[in-house]
Amino acid sequence: MEIKTNYSTVTGIDPIVPEIIYLDNNATTPLDPRVLKAKMPFLTENYANAASTHKFGVSAHEAVKQARQQVADLIGADTHEIIFTSGATEAINLAIKGVAEAYSNRGKHIVTVSTEHSAVLDTCKYLETKGYEVTYLPVQSDGLLNLEVVKSAIRTDTILVSVMHVNNETGVIQDIKAISQLAHEKGVIFMSDATQSVGKIPVNVDDLGIDLMTFSGHKIYGPKGVGALYIRQRQNRIKIPALLHGGGHERGLRSGTLNVPGIVGLGKACELAGKEMDDSAERIREMRDFLENELLKIEGTWINGNRENRLYNVTNIGFEGVDSEALIMGLSNPESDEPMIVVSNGSACTAASIDPSHVLIAMGLDEVRAFNCIRFSLGKSISKEILGSVKLILFCRIEHLKSMAS
Repeated sequence: MEIKTNYSTVTGIDPIVPEIIYLDNNATTPLDPRVLKAKMPFLTENYANAASTHKFGVSAHEAVKQARQQVADLIGADTHEIIFTSGATEAINLAIKGVAEAYSNRGKHIVTVSTEHSAVLDTCKYLETKGYEVTYLPVQSDGLLNLEVVKSAIRTDTILVSVMHVNNETGVIQDIKAISQLAHEKGVIFMSDATQSVGKIPVNVDDLGIDLMTFSGHKIYGPKGVGALYIRQRQNRIKIPALLHGGGHERGLRSGTLNVPGIVGLGKACELAGKEMDDSAERIREMRDFLENELLKIEGTWINGNRENRLYNVTNIGFEGVDSEALIMGLSNPESDEPMIVVSNGSACTAASIDPSHVLIAMGLDEVRAFNCIRFSLGKSISKEILGSVKLILFCRIEHLKSMAS
């Protein structure tokens, strides 16, 4: 059955709609042209190894040095506290496994959250096979942690508390400052996966009390394949061993030839995010609220996650009786002249899984309702006109799926 949507009949206008409407920015963002311009010379003309001592190599080293400053400035850190990695997943592994090895003499207990990204959860599960004990904190129905539950989970043998700043599926923002205080009161290291918050909302490692923090370039209009790990070296200095050996790069913590183009791109993306964050937040929030209000007019819809403490570009909406996978496939494989609409129903890093979202299950949804949910994550290029078309197409697709199911 071909599904057709007549925009002008329904809306009275004939909007200019792009061929692809991208609403999956929590999975990855498009590369900012200014970032591409900044990194391009290091892919073409200045291709030197940043570890080389000749003049050609020194120029690449200086570019990396500048990028390290740009990253540090965005999060309120010092440059020697920034370690470049291939992305947040590597940074998470380096941080958690590093703490486990360096501080095992103090204890072998780690506290994290049931709604963390799989990079954290899988790393913790690996450590359980090595004799470590992990407490996976439950969340409330709105996705937020109960601080009393956090406090009661920290023991005398706890060496690390790791809590994601912003959830990638719901956008829920945890009270990181309060949680880090609870950890520090017991002398425990505090870590945060800030992949969805850095560059989108103000993040200052001192204000929030963060000892270890991870993030990626491709979530903030930077390149894929590059990220960073913040390791506190002022006050409460954190010491972790290297996982990769072979040259002593990145203060001995991450050996290997530096990805100079990627690092330069990450630095530029951080610089731009710092300058444009407030304006972007205001405009994207307005777009998100518009889309959300329009979609909630569809019968049998609901929002997952706390509506007050969440990131401005995300809404996770359930559509009763609608298989999210079927809806996603229908939107991304239009049967007429409709645009492709790109959305998701969870983390891109677990896209191969056929299980329901572990985040939504942890928030109390049963499997059926969890499979009814779609995440919309907006970016800087969206407009109300485009979102109006999204609502119309979604309405038609949902009605079609419901009729097929009945």
